[in-house]
Amino acid sequence: MHVLANKTAIVTGASSGIGRATAGLFAQEGARVVVGARRQPELQALVEEITASGGSAVALAGDVKDEAYAEALVKLAVERFGGLDVAFNNAGTLGEMGATPEVSAQGWQDTIDTNLTGAFFAAKYQIPAMLERGGGSLVFTSTFVGYTVGFPGAAAYAASKSGLIGLTQALAAEFGPRSVRVNAILPGGTDTAMARAMNGSAEAWAFAESLHALKRTATPEEQARSVLYLASDASSFTTGTAMLVDGGVSINRT
Repeated sequence: MHVLANKTAIVTGASSGIGRATAGLFAQEGARVVVGARRQPELQALVEEITASGGSAVALAGDVKDEAYAEALVKLAVERFGGLDVAFNNAGTLGEMGATPEVSAQGWQDTIDTNLTGAFFAAKYQIPAMLERGGGSLVFTSTFVGYTVGFPGAAAYAASKSGLIGLTQALAAEFGPRSVRVNAILPGGTDTAMARAMNGSAEAWAFAESLHALKRTATPEEQARSVLYLASDASSFTTGTAMLVDGGVSINRT
């Protein structure tokens, strides 16, 4: 039995990494998927891959900082597939890294706009569509950085992603009575292009792996399975959570 049969889902940041893996898994589990990211060629390749495997998907490229794009993704889901049941708001950026006094105002603002305001725009249009269906599930991608662990040089990233947890809790309380569940996934180190950019050398990557209790990083597919849990009815009594899927990095001291 496909756990997302007859469901329609939006996945942002779907051109690579956790978003791409999750879009593919959602489709395998029966969802009709609307995939979004900035890079059209990568999105189109994903749609072709899903379609070739017997799934249903459509792509719309754009920037999550743009409110009109959030609205357009929902409109596409409704027009093409009849409504919206699930959203994985995963698009994000590391933003401008470095010593905090040297971070530019624009670098700070761009990071907040992408990681936090973009999530607000998404929810603003996704939740009304889900209410039309009698409920739904929103999942945001936050991080353990700035939640359980502080890293130097990542102030804008940490602040924006921590803000997502507050947004998650507020939305969960506001719309729980109307059967919309809202949760955040907090991945640990995951083998994605963004993580490789943050840990650019073999030595840095080995150090990142050593921080985890499992002494390794995750694959995007491992993270996708946890997103699927939160998106599906398997988590029907779970809302307002910041769910660590972090390989024990938050508790490890060895």
